[in-house]
Formats: sequence, C-alpha cells, structure tokens
Amino acid sequence: MDKAESHLPRYRQLKEHITTGIAAGRLQVGDRVPSEQELVRRFGVSRMTANRALRELAAAGIVVRQPGVGSFVADAQARSHALEVRNIADEIRERGHLHSAQVVVLERITAGPEQARRLRLRPGAVLFHSLIVHSENGLPIQAEDRLVCAHAAPGYLRQDFGRSTPNEYLSRVAPLQTVEHLIRAAMPAARIRSLLRMPAGEPCLVIDRRTWSGGRPVSVAVLHHPGSRYELTASAGAGTADSLHPSPDGDVPGRRRPT
Repeated sequence: MDKAESHLPRYRQLKEHITTGIAAGRLQVGDRVPSEQELVRRFGVSRMTANRALRELAAAGIVVRQPGVGSFVADAQARSHALEVRNIADEIRERGHLHSAQVVVLERITAGPEQARRLRLRPGAVLFHSLIVHSENGLPIQAEDRLVCAHAAPGYLRQDFGRSTPNEYLSRVAPLQTVEHLIRAAMPAARIRSLLRMPAGEPCLVIDRRTWSGGRPVSVAVLHHPGSRYELTASAGAGTADSLHPSPDGDVPGRRRPT
C-alpha cells in the first residue's frame, strides 16, 4: 500500500489497494482478487478486517464473491456505482428545460495534504479549482465544487464553463474509467446556501465524487443540491443506475416523496 493511504483505517487501505489495482489495469474483469487469508498474511490485518474489505467491495458491485471459490473482479455493468455520471446540462435539456451556469471560481491552486491524498499527488502539486452553480429554468439546483489534476486536464482554466460543463471537457481529455461516490445529507455553508438561494434551515443532498482515468484519480467534486428540490431514486435492473431528479417542489418533473 502506498504512503498516501497509510492513515486510513486498515479495511479501507485494503479496499484502496484492490480498487487501485483494478483502475490501473493490474486486475482485469474476471481476475481473482486476494482471499481473506491472503490479505491477512500479506498485510498483517485481522480476518475480520479482511472480511469487511471484501464484503464492502462486493456490496459496491466492484467484486463478485463466490462461496468456496473466491472473489473476482466484476464486469463493467456489475461494477457500476450508485449514481451514473452524466452531464447535468444534458439531463436538464432532456427534460425540455433550459440549463444555465454561473462560474463563481476558476483558479489555479496548490494541493494541501488532504487534497493531495485524495488525488494521489504530492502536497504542493498544481490543481485547478472551479465552483460553478448550475440552474434549471433559472432555479439553482447544483453547486459543483471541483478539484482537477493539472497534468490530466491542462486546458481546464481556458474553458468557458458558462457555455459547456466540466463533465463535457473532462470526458474528452480524461475519459472516465472508475468513479467513487459518497452520499450524505448536510447543512450547507453560508456561501453555498446563498449561491443556491436556499432558506435557512434547509439541508442539502451532498455527493462527494472521485473519478479516475488512466489508472489515476483525475478529479474530486463535491456536489450540493437543495434538499427541497432533489431526491434520489433507484432502479434495480442490470446496467441501470440510480439518478437524481428535481422534486415537484422545484417545479420540475420528478418522483414525489411519500408523505
């Protein structure tokens, strides 16, 4: 395991080791991943820790566990994550509505320790930072706070993100290979609340997304959505992904929450 992972809980270090191997192509679809016993012996962890790592990888669809046989890298569909990564502008247009974007921040920065860890860089490496508010029919529905590795997307600061989106640009220069999501509810900071024109006391649905290309992390984005305007829905078919839909309270089609 590399030094960037050394402060993580041991089960997460094991997960990072395996997912990095998949992203880098060292483990291919159908390849057997280390067993619990092999992980215990190789990394000096407990059997419980190894079991948790493999169990969570299986729950995320990254590996398939076959009792008595082993764990294997899942195929591309089984490995798809909880949310499909789509261009928000395309989603809005598909609903027959108008997408607009306000570029609040577009700058060059240097990576701090946590930023460097998540993007597998050395502290002080060059990053590009953007903060963009996406609106649907003039109503703010997403604040996209993104960090991008400069080496992966050297032209990032030259893009007009009022006319296109970071998703569109990154899809061209660093095609998506792997994506990780963390979804939570949180009270937004004052700046985000103001940008999204949210009333006091309203929570956000927050998606923390890390994307990989060419075996390396490329981008980390934190996406804030007003809780009253968005909800998360799921479909259970093979090859389908959960998606975010604006709620009727935002005057945009979506699934009504049960009362």
